[in-house]
Amino acid sequence: MTEAKAAGRPYHHGDLRRTLLAAAAEAIDESGPSALSLRDLARRAGVSHAAPAHHFGDKAGLLTAFATEGFELLAQTLDRVREQTDSLLELGVGYVRFAVGHRAHFEVMFRPELFHPDDPELVAAQQRAGRALQAGVTTLPTAPEGTAAAQAGRAAWSIAHGFATLWLGGALPSDQVGPDPEAAAREVLRMLFRLDGPTRDEPTPGGSDRTRDPA
Repeated sequence: MTEAKAAGRPYHHGDLRRTLLAAAAEAIDESGPSALSLRDLARRAGVSHAAPAHHFGDKAGLLTAFATEGFELLAQTLDRVREQTDSLLELGVGYVRFAVGHRAHFEVMFRPELFHPDDPELVAAQQRAGRALQAGVTTLPTAPEGTAAAQAGRAAWSIAHGFATLWLGGALPSDQVGPDPEAAAREVLRMLFRLDGPTRDEPTPGGSDRTRDPA
């Protein structure tokens, strides 16, 4: 329950979108996106039953806005991590951090059957998040170009996304990987990066480790 709702204060029209998306996150965290209904969403948000449909059109419209918000948040997370670390490895860790911290969004963002995948705002948010992750490829000591750069970006995304999905699904026993998803992801990513030799994410002989943990 939000503070405004708990205090009995009416929602302002300008807050409706944010309020409904927050209620959607709560509902999806509890029961998943398939069980989400606009009527339940209205009840959670403390608004009329017609309000969600009036604002988003239908459930797919709501989830389109929800997925768009998720990609925007992901892009912000990755941009911040890159500014702080200049590290592809830490971008992967930041991706996992986002998935764990925004589980409801993560559950919806990569299921295009739930929303309108050609929505312009959604496509723009997806592209921004993709550019934020791809930018990490330039931090490699020998940065690939062209097709190779795109392939490297897809590889980094696949590894981080796969780890996040396994973690959220409970497929990685804590007695084997530990209780901290970021620490576990960092070790997995570091091991894979070593296959190609030292990178900016690894100390070189006689050098120092340039990686700084995100704040």
